[in-house]
Formats: sequence, C-alpha cells, structure tokens
Amino acid sequence: MIPVKPAVDAKSRLGEDVPRGDIARALALDTVDVATRTPGVARVLVVTADAALADLLPGGVELIRERAAVGIDAALAAASARVGLRRHRASLPADLAALSPSELSAALAMAAMVPRAVIPDAVGAGSTLVTARAGVPWTSAYGPDSFSRHVALGCQPLPVRATSGLRWDLDTPDDLAGLLPRAGERVRGVA
Repeated sequence: MIPVKPAVDAKSRLGEDVPRGDIARALALDTVDVATRTPGVARVLVVTADAALADLLPGGVELIRERAAVGIDAALAAASARVGLRRHRASLPADLAALSPSELSAALAMAAMVPRAVIPDAVGAGSTLVTARAGVPWTSAYGPDSFSRHVALGCQPLPVRATSGLRWDLDTPDDLAGLLPRAGERVRGVA
C-alpha cells in the first residue's frame, strides 16, 4: 500500500530551486516499480488524488483514487480495507529513492513473523515500512515522530541496517544530493 500526495503538494522541503512535483512523481513511480518487482509482494495498491500519476502507473498496480488528499493514515485505512484482514499488509512511503527489491523482500519476510512491525527512517524519528500480519487489524500513525507512535501501537521495530534503502526517505536537498547516485532512473532523470 503506497499513499502518494498530489505532486503539487509534495516535497515542499526540497525548496523552490528544484522541480519538486516532477521529483515527487518520479520518486513515487520508482517506488511503485520496486514494489512490483519484489518477490513475495502479491498486490501493489496506490492511493492518490494525483490524476496525472494515476495515468502513469504500470499495469497490474491497483489504484484507489481519492477525490482530494485525505492524509496518509486515512489513505492507508482505505487500502487496508480493500486488501482485507486475511492478508498481510504493508505501507511504504512513496519517496524511498534508494530502495531495492531484495531489501524490501527481506524486511517483509521479517515482518511476517510478528503481528505488527515498523522500520524507522534514517533519523530514527519517522517511519518507513509499517506492517500488519494477516488477521491483525490495520492501524498507523504517520506524521512527526511517527516511529515512537507506531511502537506505542504495538509495532515491533525491525533490525534493518542503517544503509538500507528502506531507511532513507527523500525529504531535503541534502537527502536528494546523498541519495541521487542510488536513486531510480526516473528520479535521476528529473533531478
């Protein structure tokens, strides 16, 4: 489950000197591409109010169109409801520029061993991957300091190395500069 903000509202911390909307859309498409190529991922759902992004999604990706962006947690609740309680569910932010299918597959295998799991971002305050095993109701608490809130909800932190692409979401100009060499082809093409 990948919630995606409309490009016009995304990546405000990158500043005005870069094509933020293009970068945000490229990040989302690269992240979706990784998810579709990850062993063990049965379905990829994208929740967005960004009509232009919806038209660019590859075949096989399920789209939940929002009339207006309702926020990450509401978007994930809608996606989880569509998947149903009988399947494992995982949320992934749409800005993991350096993510690889092997890293995602390994993390999902670890997550399947616990009721709920979370991976912190590189700073340790935010959350990247959040999961709920089959039979466990979905809940999430994204936003500032979401990692501690997810732990409070019962998510078990997963031991993922600090250099993993799962830990590095792209938010700032420094993130862009540091992650660009490892980024997907779309991001490298617009940054």
